[in-house]
This record gives sequence, C-alpha cells and structure tokens, in this order.
Amino acid sequence: MRLVVGLGNPGLKYSLTRHNIGFIILDRFVSNEKLNFLPSKKDYFYSEGRLGSSDFFLMKPSTFMNQSGLAVLDFLDQYSISYEDILIVFDDVNLQPGHIRLRRSGSDGGHNGIKSIIYHLQTDAFPRLRFGIGNDFEKGELADFVLNKFSQLDLRSIETSIEYSTELIREFIIGGYKSMLDHFSKNSMNNIGNDAEIKENRTLNRIDPEIPNI
Repeated sequence: MRLVVGLGNPGLKYSLTRHNIGFIILDRFVSNEKLNFLPSKKDYFYSEGRLGSSDFFLMKPSTFMNQSGLAVLDFLDQYSISYEDILIVFDDVNLQPGHIRLRRSGSDGGHNGIKSIIYHLQTDAFPRLRFGIGNDFEKGELADFVLNKFSQLDLRSIETSIEYSTELIREFIIGGYKSMLDHFSKNSMNNIGNDAEIKENRTLNRIDPEIPNI
C-alpha cells in the first residue's frame, strides 16, 4: 500500500495558486486515471485505486497548509502505511518554475506543510517530490507570491512538468522511491535542470526562505 499526498490550501480562493501545485498535480493524476476525490470524515479528501500489483491512496488535506501534518496523521491512524511508502508533493520557491527535485528524506527546507508533517509524524524519513514555482518576488512579498494564482501563460509553461510529475507518481506507486528515481534519472527532462538526490539529505547546505503559516 502506498500513499501520495498533495499539499495545498483548501477552498476556491486558493485554487490554482502557486502554493497549491501539489493539489494541481494530484488532480491531474486523478483525471488521467479516471478516478475521483471523495470527502472523508476527517480533514482530507481521498481517492484510491490499484496500479499493477500495488494498491494506493491519494490524499489532499482540507486543513490549511501549516496543519497538513494533522491530516496525514489522521489518515495513518486508519491505515498502516510505512513512511517510506508515503510521497509528499509540494511547491518549492528555490527551484525554477517546472523544475523537479526528488528527495528520500530531509529537513522541511522552510516549507510549513512539510514542517507540520515532520512534527506530527515525528520523522523526516518520507519521500518528497518538490515542484519548482520560482522566486520572482521582492523581499517581504513571499506570501503574496505563493498565494497568487498561476497565469494561463505560467500554466502553459509548466504543463509538461505537471504531466511528467504524474508519471513519477505512477512509478512511485508501482515500485516505490527507487523506481521513481530510476525513471527520473533516465528521462530527458533532466536536461532542463531537474535533479535528484539518491542519498538521504538530512542536512541542507543552504537555508531556504521560510514560507509563512499559509
């Protein structure tokens, strides 16, 4: 059993904002696989299915970003899934738009959704797919930037990367992190600057700008 969690903020107000790229990617995956998201009795929406011999759940927290860990913890209270079989998909202002970085584990990097998950699960040992949204903002304007909606031009420019992210999710569901990483390493999309870290990255060499509690 594997779980893929897309991070974002709930409600139409935040639909298609940069901070909601995790939701956008999971919505695309659900559409491609002809699935649906359903409400739960807890603070998340979920979908479930099977690829190859692997059963999976997809989950979008209905909490705000800085409480994402509560939703993930609620889900794991119902289903026994090892941390290495949980993939978190989220935005990264330290990557250029559409660039992707895979990590097996590591710190929160200043992202409050990841910070919340690490806090509530008491571990940082879960895989991540970080999707670049760029950092075209002035000092002090981070919150406005991540909460602004993508323009149609922005969405067109990252369309290929969104679709490619769904391929990586499929690989993760079917074969776990190694399968996803192998697919990533062999794919020509690496030529646009995507990268991956095979080893666990528990200490970052740089300090990422902190995303406020949004």
